[in-house]
Amino acid sequence: NNNNHALPLSTTTSSIAVVGPLANDASDQLGPDVPIGYSSSDLTSVVPVLDGIKAAVPHATVTYAQGCDANCTSTSGFGAAVSAAQAAAVTVVVVGEPSADSGEASSRSDISLPGQQTALVQAIAATGKPYVVVLMNGRPLTLGWVADNAPGLLEAWYPGTEGGNAVADVLFGDVNPGGKLTVSWAHTAGEEPLYYNHNLTHEPEDRPGFTSRYWDMPSKPLYPFGYGLSYTSFKFGNLRLSRASMKAGEASEVEVDVTNTGKATGDAVAQVYIHQRAGSASRPVRQLKGFKRVTLKAGETQTVKFTLGKDELEFWSPQTKVWAVEPGTFDVWAGEDSTAGLHAELVVTE
Repeated sequence: NNNNHALPLSTTTSSIAVVGPLANDASDQLGPDVPIGYSSSDLTSVVPVLDGIKAAVPHATVTYAQGCDANCTSTSGFGAAVSAAQAAAVTVVVVGEPSADSGEASSRSDISLPGQQTALVQAIAATGKPYVVVLMNGRPLTLGWVADNAPGLLEAWYPGTEGGNAVADVLFGDVNPGGKLTVSWAHTAGEEPLYYNHNLTHEPEDRPGFTSRYWDMPSKPLYPFGYGLSYTSFKFGNLRLSRASMKAGEASEVEVDVTNTGKATGDAVAQVYIHQRAGSASRPVRQLKGFKRVTLKAGETQTVKFTLGKDELEFWSPQTKVWAVEPGTFDVWAGEDSTAGLHAELVVTE
C-alpha cells in the first residue's frame, strides 16, 4: 500500500515515533533459528529498525514505545505508544510475527497479525496523525483492516542483521523499492491454498458466466503473485510476437515496451505469462515464463525481450508420458504481476 504517497517519508521530518513489538527486536529480526542454525547468535551487531531510523534522520527527535511484545496478548502498553504517536509528526509501526512462529514445525492455523497487534495499529490510526506500517514475518499474512486502512505498508520479511538500515533506506527514499511477491497473499486463511498457476476447473473461471466460489469474500488474492509497488509508476504497451504462428520446436520472440510514467528513477520487473488453452492434460490458468528487471529514469522507455520456445512451452503429460510441445493456441500476457492484462496469441502447429 502507498496511499496518497505516504511513502517515502520526508528526511526533514522533525519528530518520528517508532512503535510496535518488532521495532527494536534484534532476535526476531533475524528470523527463525532452527536446529541447523540459520540465524546468527550475535545480537550485538544487529541494527533494529529503531536504530536504522535514528541513523537516517539524526536531526529528528525519535521516540520509541513498544506497545506490546510480539505475541501481543496485553494492551497495557498501548497508552504509551499512542502518546508517542500523538507527540510526533509521523509514526512508524513495526508489527509482524515472532521468529519462532516460522520455520520447521511452526505452522499457524490463523495467519493474521498475532494477538492484539491489529488493535495496536488501529489505536495509532485513531490519533489522526500520519503513520506507516512495516511488516516482519516469515509467511504471507491475512492483514484485514491493516491492508484496507494503512496509508503505507512495507513488507520487510525477516531482514537480518542490517535490516534496520535497509528498512530506513526504503522508508526515506534512499532506495526505490522494486521487490515482487513470490507467493500470493490471501484475504483469509480459509482461502488457502492459493496460488496463481492453478489448473482450470470443470467450470473454467474465464467462462463469461463464471462467478466466485466464495459467497463471503473475493475469490482473487489480496496481493497477487508478482505484485510489488514502487515510488514511481510504469506502463506496459505494444506487446508483440516475432511470429504469431510457428511449428512445435520453433521459437517466437516476445517484446514489450516498458515506460516509467512517474517522476523518479525506479526498477520495473517485466513478467511474461502463458496459458495453453487445451492439451492432453489440464493446463494452468497462467504460468510465469520469463521476468526481467529494468531500471528506468522518469519518462524513459525500454523494450524488454523474452523467448517462447521449446523450454517454455513444453510440459509433462501424464496421459502421453512424455515432455512435449503440443499444438494449439497459447495466450501470452505481459505486465507487472500475474494479473497482467496486456495480451497476445501464439498458435503452435504440428
